[in-house]
Amino acid sequence: MLMLSGPLSILMGAAGIANDRLFVTSTGYAYNFGLTSWGIIHLIIGIVLVVAGFGLLAGMSWGRGLAMVAAGVSLITQFMFVPYYPGWAIPVMALDLLILFALTRSQMERAR
Repeated sequence: MLMLSGPLSILMGAAGIANDRLFVTSTGYAYNFGLTSWGIIHLIIGIVLVVAGFGLLAGMSWGRGLAMVAAGVSLITQFMFVPYYPGWAIPVMALDLLILFALTRSQMERAR
């Protein structure tokens, strides 16, 4: 799932950097960054999600921790991005929640 959420964030970031007309610009929103800023944020988070996914698949010790942090940050930024493109942000938020659930659930099973 990380390898799906990461590229989706990278695509969203590329569209934001290109100032695509896909996004709605709003005024008076508390998290009103420019589209280029949002694009850079999503691009960085997407790259971190992909790196965490590769680390998790490779069985690296840092993979699970980085994946949980990256999915949590992605969830928060997607929530803040909802007014710009809710049709994209809400499904990615659901995907991030599933990632967090899967990562924390498997950790709880190992503790038993």
